[in-house]
Amino acid sequence: MTDEASEPEVDARSDASLRGAVIAGVIPDQSPRVLKEAVRYARLLQAPLVVVHVDVTRFVTYEDPDGYVHSAPIDMNIAAGEGELTKVQDAAASVLADSDVDWTVRQLVGDPAMAIKHLAEDIDARLLVVGTRKRGFGESVREFFTGSVGARLAHRQHRPILVVPLGEPVPDDEEIWPA
Repeated sequence: MTDEASEPEVDARSDASLRGAVIAGVIPDQSPRVLKEAVRYARLLQAPLVVVHVDVTRFVTYEDPDGYVHSAPIDMNIAAGEGELTKVQDAAASVLADSDVDWTVRQLVGDPAMAIKHLAEDIDARLLVVGTRKRGFGESVREFFTGSVGARLAHRQHRPILVVPLGEPVPDDEEIWPA
């Protein structure tokens, strides 16, 4: 297991060991089910697992030809993104500790769907695994305006996507979007 940020240190394109990996998009305090499903598929595909957290509080300013990504914070409180990465690293270590799959944690910046898409292209990922969002009015409104990461990935790249349901299913007679 290794922990690396996409920002200054490692260019995924130069890391041949990640070629054909399964990518799991993870957020802090998310159900471990996403990681468990991702490691299950990584094992089935005999592929490494890349656990990805996307810091939405930062954005890419430019990328050098060698892949070095320069970013800037949207908000001057950059500790929030660092704290989220620590939570994701801890969750990954807890869930994957006894796993026989090679895995790493990476932090990307910017729009989650686009950041995951670009990493998937760089390493020629075999599968993308994401979870659904929490149910609730605020999450429904946010998803209405920005779209779900899974749906946006499905429309912007060619790899298979596994969307792992994380909560109780919405009953058939209940409206998903706010009226």
